[in-house]
Amino acid sequence: MFRIGFGFDTHKLEDNQEFWLGGILIPHLKGAIGHSDADTLIHAIIDALLGAAGLRDIGSQFPDTAPELSGIDSKVLLSRTIELIGAQEFVIGNIDCTIVLQRPKISIHIPVMVKTLSAVMTIAPEQLSIKAKTSEKLGFIGREEGISAYAVVLLEKKTN
Repeated sequence: MFRIGFGFDTHKLEDNQEFWLGGILIPHLKGAIGHSDADTLIHAIIDALLGAAGLRDIGSQFPDTAPELSGIDSKVLLSRTIELIGAQEFVIGNIDCTIVLQRPKISIHIPVMVKTLSAVMTIAPEQLSIKAKTSEKLGFIGREEGISAYAVVLLEKKTN
């Protein structure tokens, strides 16, 4: 049995904040704001994984009202999500992601993101695709006020 999940996340960017994306710290003058480390890419992946497994969304599993999750590394949330889908007897077939961000250019960081995230999810790097786009200077992303990420995931039921 196959299940497909779609995830989306967006965060506001502000000056003088750390910029975590794809599990790595990227040097930039702005960073994303959120209850956790605001890693927009990981949050989109988590939503896709949870949706495919029928486990609702990131907010239902990891609420932003939980004080113990304040500032948490999103890789920890991703690891917990992998445990949740594993308990449902699903394994990841593949994940395809798109990050929409005007600046900084992140294409040079994508190989490290793939390596980092595939290790957290215990999948082969070939099972994870990350792409980056700008919004051609349109909207809140084009004005460098925010970032969005999209993820699509294919889960497969474990065979015994």
